[in-house]
Amino acid sequence: MAPHVKKSFVGRIRDQLDQLSPSERRLAEFALDLPGDLAGYSASELATLAQVSNATVTRFVRRLGYESFDDARKHVRSEQRAGSPLAMAASTHATEAVADVVVGAHRQQSLANIDATYRRLSSNEIEQIAAAILSARKVWVVGFRSSLPLAMYFRWQLLQTVPTAQVIPGAGETLGEHLAGIGADDIVVVFALRRRVRQMPTVVAQLAKACPNLVYITERNAATKTPAKWSLQCDVQGPGVLDNHTAVMGLCHLIVTQVMTLAGNPGRRHLGLVEAFHDALDEF
Repeated sequence: MAPHVKKSFVGRIRDQLDQLSPSERRLAEFALDLPGDLAGYSASELATLAQVSNATVTRFVRRLGYESFDDARKHVRSEQRAGSPLAMAASTHATEAVADVVVGAHRQQSLANIDATYRRLSSNEIEQIAAAILSARKVWVVGFRSSLPLAMYFRWQLLQTVPTAQVIPGAGETLGEHLAGIGADDIVVVFALRRRVRQMPTVVAQLAKACPNLVYITERNAATKTPAKWSLQCDVQGPGVLDNHTAVMGLCHLIVTQVMTLAGNPGRRHLGLVEAFHDALDEF
């Protein structure tokens, strides 16, 4: 079991493909097509669908390092909860959905995510974050993988009022080069939506040591505890295989709007200067 501990369900199958019997290979190919389906089947149902025996299913999951079929199914479900698109895929999505149903499902999920997220937010907490951003020497915004474009969008919005905002690390850079320049009078905003890189807990711990004003934005029910001063959770469930970040974008808009409100006349003067340069450069 030990060699498989950190392997994904699909990774375990691929490691064993060359050693499988013909019937096990047929089962493996079935599982590789849509591994998420495994979470909804019993061992007998899977055997019937893959046209193998129940004994083959038992041998197969044990070869993968699981004690039982139920252990394998629990692993797939944990990968679904962690946001793995492959594990979240199901065979019914592509064959049963029609256009109007798909649009309706996404609309309902987006509205539900926004509603649930906003109900958890505190106006006082948002105002504290906005005030800390305005008073900071520098604003650092961090994001990896799918969180990177969210971090970049947040920083782009902030630039209208806060010209010191910077997304790190940049292309070809490492965080170490920036950590050396982060101080206690700064603020760090970390976007850490699933699926997070394995180093994220260490990254956040080091950022918190360098700067006590840390904002941590993640998904609802994220298991990892962080030393962040402010921790905001967004609903990101999607009706398909990908997470829905509508509520995260809404949160970005909410924070930046509050920053602009608190910035008052100085903020409006800076925004006016930005617009003046747009005109001078004929950018729009």
